[in-house]
Amino acid sequence: MKNIVTSFLILLSSLSMMANVTLTDKEILVKLYEATNGAQWKMKWDLSKPVASWSGVKVVNDKVVALNLEDNNLEGQIPNELGDLKNLQELVLHKNHLSGGIPSSLGNLKELRVLDLSFNTLSGAIPASICNLSNLNSLELYMNRLSGELPSNLGNLQNLETLAVFNNEIEGAIPTSFYQMKSLKKVLLNSNKLTGTLSPDVVNLTQLTNFSLFENNLQGQVPLSIEKLNNLKEMNISYNKFNGLVTKKLAMLDTLNMTMINENGVAYLMNVAVEVDKRPIVSEE
Repeated sequence: MKNIVTSFLILLSSLSMMANVTLTDKEILVKLYEATNGAQWKMKWDLSKPVASWSGVKVVNDKVVALNLEDNNLEGQIPNELGDLKNLQELVLHKNHLSGGIPSSLGNLKELRVLDLSFNTLSGAIPASICNLSNLNSLELYMNRLSGELPSNLGNLQNLETLAVFNNEIEGAIPTSFYQMKSLKKVLLNSNKLTGTLSPDVVNLTQLTNFSLFENNLQGQVPLSIEKLNNLKEMNISYNKFNGLVTKKLAMLDTLNMTMINENGVAYLMNVAVEVDKRPIVSEE
């Protein structure tokens, strides 16, 4: 009888210890810990303690809803199992030493609002499955080694406000669907290998406040429709192969210096003496 009672108490203790999170979520986090050399993390997890006590983990109603391991010396590859944290709303792995590709399984995180994998050494293409995250508000993948093209279905992210993919090796044209992302406020695609033209449909991005495309291989006329974006406060499209003229209004945006690269690789200052200078001077207020 004594043994039965003892066993029962041990069972209750074990259940209590895991009361803060489901066993499935705990197993997934342990996979992450093992895959990224958890023993060398700055803020290590004590796997014998409740998951809710682990650094960077937020638990609500026994479910992991946020995981922030920013600047924590994670090293290795992101495990596919991370895509099974079905209730995850925030995933921040900024400034670590993660390598390999971005798992396509992250596209299963339907509740995700923030995805920040920036400042690592991730490589390969951005999985098209990421565009299934219809609740995503912020996508930050900058300062990695990502290549390939931007997903053609990028426009599915209709709630996205921040798109930061600068300092990678992204190539190809900006997908047509991009110009339908009307919630975008901050777009940072600079320092990549983007080609093609900038569509006049950029005028659809009425919420845009910061637009950075500098240091790419874009060409053609800069769409004059950009000046209709009344919320735009900063723009830098320098060091591309744009040609033609731009309006004074565009040239006077905070960070815009209109330095371009011609076909011979020589930098020159784009001509900003345009038609608008011939119109009567009127207030733009």
